[in-house]
Amino acid sequence: MEERGMNERIRKLRRVSLDTPARIDLERAKSETETYRKYEGELSVPELRAQVLKEYFASKTLYIGEGELIVGEKGDAPQAAPTFPELCCHTVEDMRVMNDRELIHFKVNEEDYKVQEEVMLPYWEKRSIRHKILREMTPEWKAAYECGIFTEFMEQRGPGHTVGSVKIYEKGFQDYKEEIQEAIAHLDFLNDAEAYDKKNELEGMKIACDAIMILGERYAAYARELAEKEADETRKNELLQIAANCDVVPAHKPQTYWQAIQMYWFVHLSVTSELNPWDSYSPGRLDQHLNPFYQKDIEAGILDEERALELLECLWVKFNNQPAPPKVGITLKESGTYTDFANLNTGGITPEGENGVNDVSYLILDCMDEMKLLQPSSNVQISKKTPMKFLKRACEISRKGWGQPAFYNTEAIIQELLNAGKSLEDARKGGTSGCVETGAFGNEAYILTGYFNLPKIFELTLNNGYDKVAGRQLGPQTGEAAGFSTYEELFEAYKKQIAYFLDIKIKGSNVIERIYAEHMPVPFLSVITNDCIARGKDYNGGGARYNTKYIQGVGIGTITDCLAAVKYNVYDKKKFTMQELLEALEDNFEGHERIWNLVKNKTPKYGNDDDYADDIMKSVFAYYREQVTGRPNMLGGTYRINMLPTTCHVYFGEVMMASANGRLAHKPVSEGISPEKGADTNGPTAVVKSCAKMDHLQTGGTLLNQKFTPGVVAGEEGLTQMANLVRTYFNMDGHHIQFNVIDKETLIEAQKHPDDYKDLIVRVAGYSDHFRNLSKALQDEIIERTEQSFH
Repeated sequence: MEERGMNERIRKLRRVSLDTPARIDLERAKSETETYRKYEGELSVPELRAQVLKEYFASKTLYIGEGELIVGEKGDAPQAAPTFPELCCHTVEDMRVMNDRELIHFKVNEEDYKVQEEVMLPYWEKRSIRHKILREMTPEWKAAYECGIFTEFMEQRGPGHTVGSVKIYEKGFQDYKEEIQEAIAHLDFLNDAEAYDKKNELEGMKIACDAIMILGERYAAYARELAEKEADETRKNELLQIAANCDVVPAHKPQTYWQAIQMYWFVHLSVTSELNPWDSYSPGRLDQHLNPFYQKDIEAGILDEERALELLECLWVKFNNQPAPPKVGITLKESGTYTDFANLNTGGITPEGENGVNDVSYLILDCMDEMKLLQPSSNVQISKKTPMKFLKRACEISRKGWGQPAFYNTEAIIQELLNAGKSLEDARKGGTSGCVETGAFGNEAYILTGYFNLPKIFELTLNNGYDKVAGRQLGPQTGEAAGFSTYEELFEAYKKQIAYFLDIKIKGSNVIERIYAEHMPVPFLSVITNDCIARGKDYNGGGARYNTKYIQGVGIGTITDCLAAVKYNVYDKKKFTMQELLEALEDNFEGHERIWNLVKNKTPKYGNDDDYADDIMKSVFAYYREQVTGRPNMLGGTYRINMLPTTCHVYFGEVMMASANGRLAHKPVSEGISPEKGADTNGPTAVVKSCAKMDHLQTGGTLLNQKFTPGVVAGEEGLTQMANLVRTYFNMDGHHIQFNVIDKETLIEAQKHPDDYKDLIVRVAGYSDHFRNLSKALQDEIIERTEQSFH
C-alpha cells in the first residue's frame, strides 16, 4: 500500500489533542454530588450508581470539535479530566500539587479549589472508597504498603481493565434494555434468596442503558443544531451525517463502518465515565469487529480506503484526548503517565482458529504509523498463521522508534487462557489489554490488584525481616543472613518472607473486593459483559463468566541476579563472606570496590542464556506462581500472576538500599521480565532464550523490553532479523516483546534539551510515553538499558 500522509482535518485534530494541556474538569463530580443528595437512601446502590451516569450524560457539556467525525468527550473538551470523588476525594493540597508539579500536571481553575474545599470534601471525604479501604486495612497491610512491598490498584481507581462483548456491534442498547426487562420478568422471588438483589442490579442496568442512549440523542440534536448554523456545505453534510449516526447508535445496532466506530466510542465513554476503571477500557479485536462493516460499505460504494483510514484516525485522536484521571501519592508513582492504557489487538486468529489478519488490520497499522500518538496503545497479535507481510509491516513501524506496536504471541495467549480454565471458544476470542494482561474478551473481569516487590523482600530477608530504609521490623524474623550455612537455607528464608507478604496482600484484596461489590457496582460495564444480565449480578460482584485477580511480580531480573551473586560468590566460590556483603550493601558499595566489581561484572547474570542464573530465575518465578495461582478470590474466581511494572520499578527501587547484584541504593529495579540494565551482554537471542525459560503459559502476561540502535534494524536485512527474533521468541512460548529503537546519544540530548525533543516518544513498560514527561530516574533507566545488536 502506498504511503498516505494524514490529511488536513486529521493534522488539525491531532495538533489540538497534542497542544491542549490536561486540566481538571469538575462537571462530573458536581453532577454526581447532586444526584447523591437527591437519591441516596431512596434508590438501591446499583440504581443510584446508574443514575449518576444518567444525570451526568443528561446535563454534561457537549463538544464537537472543528472537523470531527467521531464525537464525544469524557469531560467538556479534549484533555479535560473528570474527577471521581466517590473513589478518591482529593484534598485541596492534592489539587495544588497536580496543578504545580512539573510532570503529569493538570491545570486547576481557582474556582475549582473553592468547590473542592466547600462542596466535594465535606460530602465525599469520609464516603470515598479510598477512605473505606484505608479504614479496613490491618496495621501489617498498611506498613507493607507504606514501605513499598506492594501497591494497591484500587486505592484511587476502580476495577475495570477489561474488554466488552462483541455484542455491541450486533445489538443496540434498546435491545439490551429489553433483554434486561426479560431477565427481571423471570426472577424467582419464591425460591431465589438473591432475587431482590438481582432486581436492584438489573434495574440499575436499565438506567445505565438509558444513560448512553440519552448521550446519543443529545449528540444527534447538537450536531443538527451546529449544521443549521454551518455555512460550509461539506461540513454541514458531515454534521448531518453525524446526527444520523447518533440516531442509530447507541440505541440500535450499527449499520455502517462509521456507526460501528461511533458505537464503540460511546461505549468507551460510558465505561470510563461511570467509574474510573484502572487501565481504562479497550476495544479488543477492533480489526475483526470492524471488518464486516468495512467490506459491506466498500461493496455498497459508500466507503473507500481513504475515508476508512480517516475515520480510524479520528478515533485515535479521541483516545488521545482522554488523559488518565489524576493520581497522587503511591498510585502516581506506580503509574506516572497520562496514558490510560486502552490497548487494541490487531491480527491474531479468528474465533474459528483461522488467520485473523484482514484489510482493516493493515489500515490500523497505517493509522498508528501516521498518527504516532501515545493513545491508544496499539499491539499486534502474531500467530503461526500470521502472514510474514503483516509481521514485517508491524516491525517496519516499530523500528521507526516511537514504541508501537508491541508484539504478542497469539498461541501463548490462547494457552494461558486454557490453562486458567477458559473454554477454547472463549480463549480464541481473547487477547491482551492494559499493558500485557490476558483476558477472555467480553466474558471476563480480570482485575489487577497491585505490584509486588520481589527484590525488596530479599532485602528484608538479608536483614532478618527488618526494613533498613523505613527503620522498622516489617517481615517475620527468618534468621540472621550471616548465620545461613547454605544457599538453600537463605532461599527458604526468602520464601517464608514472600509467603508472609502475599498473605497480607491477598487478605487486603479480598476485603477491597467486597467493598467494591457492595458500594461501587458498575451497572453499565455489567450490561456489556456477558453473563452479568443472565446472572443478575454486577461486574464488580462476580457477574462475569470468569473472575480473575492478578498480582504483578516486579523485578525478576534484579532478584535473580541478587540470588546468583550470593550463591556464586558467598556459597560456591567463597570469594567473600555474607557479613562482608552485608557491610558492602550498608555502605552502598563505597569502599567495597572489589565486592562491587565481583557482583557486577564477574557473576552469572540472567539474560545471557546461562543456566546458572536462569535456573535461579525459574525457582523464584515458580515459587511466586505457586503461592498465588489458584487461590480463591471473593467473586468465585482465582488469583493469578503476571509480570509487568508500568513505572513501579522506579518507585520500588526508590525504597531500597543497594542490592547484592551491584545495583546502587534507590536506583530502579529491572522492569517486566527484562534483564537488569547492562547485564545482558550476549545479544538479543540470548535474552529471549533466557526469558523463554520462564513458564509464560502459567501467567496472565509477561513484559519484555528490547532496545536497538536504528542502524541494527535498518534495511531489509535488519527488518528480517527483527521479524525473525519475534518469531523465535514466540516459538519458545514467549508472551510479549516490544522495542525501543533509538540511540543513547539522542536520549541524552533529549534529557538535556527537552524543548528540542517535544515529540520524542519512547517505550516505557507496557506503554509508550513522551520522553519529556518521564521522571529523571525513569529517563536514566531507559538510557541505561542495554543496546542490543544481532552481530
